[in-house]
Amino acid sequence: MDKNDCARLERYLRRLFRNTEIRVVPRPRKTDSAELYIGEEFIGVLFEDNDEGERSFNLQIAILDEDLAE
Repeated sequence: MDKNDCARLERYLRRLFRNTEIRVVPRPRKTDSAELYIGEEFIGVLFEDNDEGERSFNLQIAILDEDLAE
């Protein structure tokens, strides 16, 4: 994804989640995805999907069991 796509997704996600600390950053050496951060913490990967002319974006977030410990 280029910087324009990342900026559009960042604005959308900031509005959706009401969080101005969300950042969407292009991935090095990858053109079909970007990384999602809240502040400095890595949250997940956004993938671009082009299927029969329909463009969408998919967010993949991994939650580690150890992160759920209280």
